[in-house]
Amino acid sequence: MIKKLMCLSMMLSLSWMVNSQTIGPITITHGQEIEADKEKIVRIAGEANGKIYTLASKKDNFYIKVFNSEDMSLISTNEIEMKDFKDKEPEFEEIAVIDGRIYILGSVYDKKEKVANLLAVEISEDGKLTDNAKKLFSTKVTKNRERGAFYIKESPNLDRLLILHAALFDKEEVIQYEIKLVNNNLDIMAEYLEKVPFNDRRDLEFDIADFDVNFNDDFFIVINESFRDKKTKTNHEKFQLHAFKAANGYQKEVTDIAFTDKEIINCEMLAGDDGRVRLVGFYSSVRKSGKANKELKGVYASVVDVNSNSVEQLKFNEFDYETKVKLIGERRAKKGKDVKPLYVTHSLVQKSDGGLILLSEYQQIVVGRSSGIGPLAFTPVTHINNEIIVTSINPDGTVGWSNVIPKKQKAAYTTMSIGFAAFSGNSNFTVSAGVSVPVAVLGKGPEYLSAMPVYENGKLTVIFNDNTKNYGVTDIEEIKWLGNYNKAVPTAMTFDDNGEITRLDQEDVQKQQLVLRPRVFFRKTDKEYIIYSSRKSQDKLGRMSVN
Repeated sequence: MIKKLMCLSMMLSLSWMVNSQTIGPITITHGQEIEADKEKIVRIAGEANGKIYTLASKKDNFYIKVFNSEDMSLISTNEIEMKDFKDKEPEFEEIAVIDGRIYILGSVYDKKEKVANLLAVEISEDGKLTDNAKKLFSTKVTKNRERGAFYIKESPNLDRLLILHAALFDKEEVIQYEIKLVNNNLDIMAEYLEKVPFNDRRDLEFDIADFDVNFNDDFFIVINESFRDKKTKTNHEKFQLHAFKAANGYQKEVTDIAFTDKEIINCEMLAGDDGRVRLVGFYSSVRKSGKANKELKGVYASVVDVNSNSVEQLKFNEFDYETKVKLIGERRAKKGKDVKPLYVTHSLVQKSDGGLILLSEYQQIVVGRSSGIGPLAFTPVTHINNEIIVTSINPDGTVGWSNVIPKKQKAAYTTMSIGFAAFSGNSNFTVSAGVSVPVAVLGKGPEYLSAMPVYENGKLTVIFNDNTKNYGVTDIEEIKWLGNYNKAVPTAMTFDDNGEITRLDQEDVQKQQLVLRPRVFFRKTDKEYIIYSSRKSQDKLGRMSVN
């Protein structure tokens, strides 16, 4: 009897060790194993009604998986089959939890009417589609090839959706974008449509850099327009914040952010609850000929007062020498070379002192040569996510410190289609605000890459999967590749007030320990996250907490 009790105690202890992981201030615990898990979770939508709602995929099909909040056991799995609209089944776009109500969004192109439609259907508590459906968009376009794409963001209160549709009409030489604010009943609270002509400006570069909504239901769009006048050899940069405020009946208000001899490369916006919008990103220098260098010179920071529509702050900060050495090497840094534009905004964190922390990750997607014939052709795709530039910006817009998280990650898969939204024609129209890994790609490997930043008690911690050979290594030149993510282990790096890195490696790694998927999580609070972890055929939901 004593032996049986000891055996049971050892089994429970081993089970707790496998299901619980500690990395510095981070504790990860997992729920029950998801049995018969052929559908892989690609999005954790949120938690409501004592349940966790997730989106899963299997080949070309999508499913709603519902879990119990307490033990994270699977309650139900339901395939998403939206009713036909105009005799066509909608293509899945997104899942969202708005004020405790779950919705599925799907798009349909009406070939006869040349209209891009977006539909929303409510999901019941048990994960099934209901009859509560509504059409949110019916946007006139020119043809199927120019039907554009939809981009969706949730409000900070998680009770609104801000939806953007953008398209390029090449023959008409027009860029069109439409934005709508939707409440939890799927009512349209505000909408705006803009058409931007680019006649005789074929080299115009137009970017919808970002869009966001604040706690007051005001929403904003950042527009970056660049045009080089060949005759005068000058670069004309139009960098604007378009504000649509509830108090003013959602009338468009424009704030020009003026500067010279520089070009904005990208922008990340934070619409705060203090009546200010903060904009940060990379910029490049401009040559005497008026051409932008396109390489990264440094980081800019701007603050716009929403009430007066005035620019309170605009600072341009060049990369310091130490950061450039880590990114491009000592020889090139000494020659004053700039950084290659291969870094995308990973996340933006507001510090307790009112400043910001910008995380920018090296990202490449390498598409190989297809093999096969016609519709049976297969294309190899490799995702590469390497080092992260971490920039701490003071409240006055200057850089307090910067450092680089050293990592090398890649994941490869083969697909019959790439799955990235694109615009036809040869113009330079982009929607940087919508750059992300599509849900159709998650579940094939890229979800194990990248990182999760956690900011709590004035301290930044960044968690990511790494090769065990990198234990204790912080020198970017010594980092080994993480190629086989099934053998990865989670690690973390913390930053002190001066930006110095402390690496935190897990000491008690178990042989069958689950591997975190940093691109699949839901941030419940500053201290609690719902996560998804796997190892080969074993899958579990879990909770990550900050001590």
